[in-house]
Amino acid sequence: MSKTPSPCIDVCKFRRGGHCIGCSMTKDQKAMYKSLDKDGHRTAFIEMLIAQQEVMGKFSAWRPAYIGKCMKKGVKPPLGLGKAVKKVA
Repeated sequence: MSKTPSPCIDVCKFRRGGHCIGCSMTKDQKAMYKSLDKDGHRTAFIEMLIAQQEVMGKFSAWRPAYIGKCMKKGVKPPLGLGKAVKKVA
């Protein structure tokens, strides 16, 4: 089984007070995520990141990009992310 992929969506522009404009992580948070060995810890980190994005706002492009990344890796998206995607006809 594949592990939960990094929340990074390959934007990596650190503005907004040191937070990436793509995923909202700081450089320290990116390093922290890379050090997480257990998938439960990775999932908890993603949930924390979602809460951080909701507080900061303007990260609407992250959810569909991250869900696509999870699907590509064959991993179920963490808690509640799947409900956030709407299909466009």
